Amino acid sequence: MQAFSLDRPERLRAHLARERRLYEVRGDGQGGAHWQLVGAEDLDAFDASAEPPPFSAKSFFFAERELLFRFDGGQFYSALPEVAPQVLFGVHACDLVALAYQDQFFATDPHYQARRQATLLVGVDCLHSCQGGFCSLLDSGPAVHAPTADLILLPRHEESRAWLLLVASEAGRKAMHGLRLAAAKCDWRAERAANSQRVAAEQGEQREVLAGIAALNSGSIAGSVWESLGLHCLGCSGCTSVCPTCSCFAPLDRPSGEGGVQRERVWDSCLYEGFQREASGHNPSASPGQRVQRFWTHKFGDAFKERFERYGCVGCGRCDRVCPGGIGVHGVMHKVGGQ
Repeated sequence: MQAFSLDRPERLRAHLARERRLYEVRGDGQGGAHWQLVGAEDLDAFDASAEPPPFSAKSFFFAERELLFRFDGGQFYSALPEVAPQVLFGVHACDLVALAYQDQFFATDPHYQARRQATLLVGVDCLHSCQGGFCSLLDSGPAVHAPTADLILLPRHEESRAWLLLVASEAGRKAMHGLRLAAAKCDWRAERAANSQRVAAEQGEQREVLAGIAALNSGSIAGSVWESLGLHCLGCSGCTSVCPTCSCFAPLDRPSGEGGVQRERVWDSCLYEGFQREASGHNPSASPGQRVQRFWTHKFGDAFKERFERYGCVGCGRCDRVCPGGIGVHGVMHKVGGQ
């Protein structure tokens, strides 16, 4: 990778925003963050200490609701999205790994790929552990994996030092055309490694999560444990909505005109009671406990790890923060790992 010294990240942001729509992870000054559309003339400082926003970058590519095609009674018409070039700026390592996971799932989906191919990803290494995060355990942070981003920012630890900018892809190299930067002089590999070790130490050993994963894959968790956890599930879909790797959807056909129909795709949740209900009325996952078990098996089951080459959890901790029943990842792993 090429490495450059960058005096201010706002300079890179302005350069990229001149020819693209740019969405930035913007801190609110109180530890939170949100996605914000930013123009080339924006003067606000980029806050590298902002935590991951409540919603990941997933919805930029896998839309919560979208039209797939139309049928007028005699002919089908595709409805591919018209996507302008865009940049996602300041994406955290865990969310970039989750996007790579989604890239595999939607590899042949034209709607997802239309948005994905039009997007430049600018990642940022984390300088501190986020609330409930354990990305280091699952190899999804705190440093951005080069294959998951086009450009990577390493924030400076001291005001007197420059930022580090890494070019991680050909698209990233082309996007920097016209931006003159000096080559990095520091030992940036050692600096990134030291930063990652420090943040990983903040996250701790996560013994309960490790014990829970082992118990889940050993088949030693009693059905009564899952049913007990199911009692805490409200079926609200909060966890599946904020999870950056969840990809469940449902097709909806709506009448349109005389003899016509429109097919839409909407987000679904495997924790809904009717998610797996069959036309016969039979439901293989009728109880909340069965649905909770299925969800966490998809996140930490070895069979899914073999297929996607990693677990379906990136350790962002969003499910812990959103679940009103207290059965986010740490709540569940505490229960199943300590039984």
